[in-house]
Amino acid sequence: MKVALTGAHGFLGWHTRLRLHALTEHEVVAVSREEWSHLPSLLTDVDAVIHIAGVNRAESPDEVEGRNVQLADDLARAIDGANRPLRVVYANSIQAGNETAYGRGKARAAELLRLAVEGVEGHLVDVLLPNIFGEHGRPQYNSFVATFAHATIHGETPTINDAQVGLLHAQDAAQALLEGLTTTEIMVSTEPENHGVQEVWDLLQEFHGSYVPVGEIPDLSTKFRIDLFNTYRAALFPNYCPISLVPHRDPRGSFVETVRCRGGEGQTSFSTTVPGVTRGEHYHLHKIERFAVIRGQANMELRKMFTDEVLTFEVTGDEPVAVDMPVGWVHNIINTGDDTLFTQFWSHELFRPDSPDTFPEPVRRRPAQEV
Repeated sequence: MKVALTGAHGFLGWHTRLRLHALTEHEVVAVSREEWSHLPSLLTDVDAVIHIAGVNRAESPDEVEGRNVQLADDLARAIDGANRPLRVVYANSIQAGNETAYGRGKARAAELLRLAVEGVEGHLVDVLLPNIFGEHGRPQYNSFVATFAHATIHGETPTINDAQVGLLHAQDAAQALLEGLTTTEIMVSTEPENHGVQEVWDLLQEFHGSYVPVGEIPDLSTKFRIDLFNTYRAALFPNYCPISLVPHRDPRGSFVETVRCRGGEGQTSFSTTVPGVTRGEHYHLHKIERFAVIRGQANMELRKMFTDEVLTFEVTGDEPVAVDMPVGWVHNIINTGDDTLFTQFWSHELFRPDSPDTFPEPVRRRPAQEV
């Protein structure tokens, strides 16, 4: 299936594109602001559209409402111009139809898309999404969770009006959108978890109090803790990386703690790598993975999916450090020394062959390679 993805470079768009890349064989046409004026030609031969492009905040309420309606109207005109049945999956909101400018805009956008899709005898799936949080959210824009993570890292204390909020991780939202590509339903509701605003802040303080000073992994005994910790450490990366490990030396040699974890399951492993060989070349959707070289010399390389910049960390067993791989970043480790490289790996979950959460992708792409 060929799928056009609007808002592909935004927060939820990046997560949806990542999940499409990892779990499907669909060809994705990434539509960003720069390509928006070419929308009619981009829909020429697609089978479906996932419409995420939208506006959460702007200088005025009228702009929030108007921009969401305008984006939907542009897409509706392009659908009409295609003049053939199309499946459209709309990233709508549980706020659609309320008395806010955002709610009015999202509801009107849904109606415009419904009329356009009916006009070409297609199928519209209206996915109602709650408050979404996750890796690489923008502070003061995408989610209060992103704002709290930023404030935690920068030593700020926000004003907190405590309330229970339904929260859904961006990868779970992306999964609902992917299911919209095949469902016969016309409306899909998601199932968020309710968490207190103060609870979220307190958890971030717990994470920050131990992770930044010594790289200690917090209690990861629930899915929400894992999702929130991944969100927090993505906001830290790469400024707080690598993590320095402290050797405890005596006449016998040295002892180094590479992983301290407060709770949840976990798995430790090690590898040997001969000179010149590269390991890794993959990314994860939720797995927390730590690399620590204990003997030898290596480069660890990372690249955020759908971008080109490669970050390189030069590491050695003589000065031990740990690098925690962010979700959605392709990573590898290259033996750059003359001797065998010894690397310790830690993951927050046991390896499961039926669901390894490991997706092959080279860190350094060939110039013509498409993603």
